[in-house]
Amino acid sequence: MQDIIEQTEATITTSDVASSGALTDSDAAAISASTSISSEVAQGAGISSGPNTDGDDALRIGSHASVDTATPGDQLDREQEDRSHLVQVVGDRSVRSDIALSTLQQLYLPNKTDDAYRQVNLVDKTISFPHSPSFPPVKMLPDQERKRILVTGGAGFVGSHLVDRLMLMGHEVIVLDNFFTGSKRNVQHWLGHPHFELIRHDVVDPFMIEVDQIYHLACPASPPHYQYNPIKTVKTSVMGTINMLGLAKRTKARFLLTSTSEVYGDPEEHPQKETYWGHVNPIGPRACYDEGKRVAETLTYSYMHQDEVDVRVARIFNTFGPRMNENDGRVVSNFIMQALRGDELTIYGDGQQTRSFQYIHDLVDGLILLMNKNYKEPVNLGNPEEYTIREFAEMIKSEINVDVEIMSLPPTEDDPKRRRPHIGRAQKYLGWAPKFSVGQGIRETVQYFKKTKAEQSWYTD
Repeated sequence: MQDIIEQTEATITTSDVASSGALTDSDAAAISASTSISSEVAQGAGISSGPNTDGDDALRIGSHASVDTATPGDQLDREQEDRSHLVQVVGDRSVRSDIALSTLQQLYLPNKTDDAYRQVNLVDKTISFPHSPSFPPVKMLPDQERKRILVTGGAGFVGSHLVDRLMLMGHEVIVLDNFFTGSKRNVQHWLGHPHFELIRHDVVDPFMIEVDQIYHLACPASPPHYQYNPIKTVKTSVMGTINMLGLAKRTKARFLLTSTSEVYGDPEEHPQKETYWGHVNPIGPRACYDEGKRVAETLTYSYMHQDEVDVRVARIFNTFGPRMNENDGRVVSNFIMQALRGDELTIYGDGQQTRSFQYIHDLVDGLILLMNKNYKEPVNLGNPEEYTIREFAEMIKSEINVDVEIMSLPPTEDDPKRRRPHIGRAQKYLGWAPKFSVGQGIRETVQYFKKTKAEQSWYTD
């Protein structure tokens, strides 16, 4: 097995990746040095998907949870082949966002440097930080190329990964977050950096600052969170967007709204193109989020047409990865935490409803491309591979290697039966398509949740 791993790792050399000149020396070194992290994540990477520019041919559906009857020799061959397709570099050279995956992994997965600045007392159940960690290395940009970028909701799941990428690209980043669903821990590795600022602020209230770009992510995005206070959810989508668009108007900043596939509701068109107007229940339990985002899109384009604000709109489909809130009610975090605890995996209804899951780094790639390209119409960002919820539960069981039952609960109201993006616009105008297989993404996500669960056990054992 080790011979196979070493042989496969040798197929992707530092010189191969760095020959384009796009990566820095530190990035190239990081690819070579992705020891324990990349090898643990790489163990048997599952389904692979790649860019396909043949329009609807890129949209695939099938049974992804078939029973594995391969012989040990076949499995070794498959493991070697799967490892050769692992993503090693994320981002896009055209917007200078390309970087070694292992550099990002050091920010959220276990690594050997943790104990250098963190001391854990298992008797007293305390953690001390006698030596602060050094900041991750960032690119040096000339002053005229370094942008001041505002990220609302930047301490959340998606926002924190976007912040990581923007910081590593060498920009100055200001994060606004009220910490309703976000966490300071997600961006703690940047605290004190001269190019980073974290401000506790609710976007429902106006905010004054001078910036070049605004990524407007602030809004709870999982049903338990946005249904907890539906009025506040609507206010965040409407008043928060008005405030950020007003800021963009005053400062002449480019504005990007992160909208959602929920604007399509329970779609009657499949796959969903950006020209589809949706099928939304305006008074249902999901309406506070669905309709709030639809109004946010209306406001965004109203500011564009009336006040010439430079705008972008991303419609984000189901996304997963490290830093997901384990209690946010989304299917990925639910399944992983239930499996790690040895509990039954709970699905709602018969589990035949479908979703299209994209890994977080693919989404961040798409957001940065959209912000820096010149396309202003809404763009779907999602993985066109479609899975039933039951299939996805089986994948999580297989990855964590637990023998637990799948339990069906009554279906939830207005739960979309099918969801699958048409990504023709993203491919044509951004040059974007998902790079990560769902299997590779699941492995990193499971590893992150194992780390989180281990740290929590310090206080409960």
